[in-house]
Amino acid sequence: MLENKNIYTVAIAGATGLTGRELLEVLEEREFPVGDLVLLASERSEGERLDFRGRKWTVKRLGKGSFPDVDLAFFVAGEERARDFAPSAVSSGAVVIDGSGAFSDDPKVPLIVPGINAAMTGNHTGIIACPAPGSTAVAMVLQPIHAAATVRRAVVTTFEPVSGAGKKAMDELAGQTVALLNFRDVEKKVFPHQIAFNCLPQIGAVLEDGTTRDEARMEREVAKVLGSAGLRISTTAVRVPVFRGYAISLNIETERPLPPNEARAQLSQAPGVVVFDDPAHGVYPLQIDVVGKNDVFVGRIRKDDSLPNGLNLWVVCDDLRKGSAQNAVQIAEHLVRQ
Repeated sequence: MLENKNIYTVAIAGATGLTGRELLEVLEEREFPVGDLVLLASERSEGERLDFRGRKWTVKRLGKGSFPDVDLAFFVAGEERARDFAPSAVSSGAVVIDGSGAFSDDPKVPLIVPGINAAMTGNHTGIIACPAPGSTAVAMVLQPIHAAATVRRAVVTTFEPVSGAGKKAMDELAGQTVALLNFRDVEKKVFPHQIAFNCLPQIGAVLEDGTTRDEARMEREVAKVLGSAGLRISTTAVRVPVFRGYAISLNIETERPLPPNEARAQLSQAPGVVVFDDPAHGVYPLQIDVVGKNDVFVGRIRKDDSLPNGLNLWVVCDDLRKGSAQNAVQIAEHLVRQ
């Protein structure tokens, strides 16, 4: 458990990446009790200086000896680095909150979405995992519906922004867009195909059964967060030419009928979920409107007549904010309260 203190020494592994920078903003906005800050990244970013609470903090190289006196370590530096260095942070006495997915399948590691299963943080042995942004959003929407009518099956189609692949991916989308509008050839470095004005139906390596690693991760993570191993989920993950903001088409089959109005009522009471649903007047959540927002937004809630107990929903959140950084900080806040 986290030691009871007034202030904490906090480390961020992957501090110069998109999620790392978002973490700094969220920690500052939510006035998390940071006493000392340790910013860590690869040797390419060593020496860079980042702002936090009106002060410049120097980035250091991430290594196994980076965590003396650290109370809490956020890992947003990718799976390989989390596996390499998170155990060292734990050995040094830190509690690790990992967003890479490296530990989400480990039965000894709690996978947490605050508002759903925050009480499970007490079961940690040094590492707590955050789900992927899409898994967080889907779990937050499914949980109140599952509690009301028991979800039997969910079909998930994600429309994921390039921010999920990092700053170089955002630069590639911008560069390709400019090139095409000026009738020039595009350069492809981050993605295997042109991303500007295009959709790519593959995110992550393709597994033997034809699904991708990202699709399989969502299916496992949502079931684990909801504590429902029998929940059947089918996912198709698509990269779309949007800079930031995660959208999901969600089709749900429940055990008992759940009329759309009742679904709206259940979702309206769920923590962190905002119902934004009046399509007759053009009201539904859009990716460009949720950037910087701290909630998951739901609209287009309607009955699916192809199923006896079917619902369709449109779900949107800021992948860097609610889907990643805020989730991690809320876990840390729960640890402090404990």
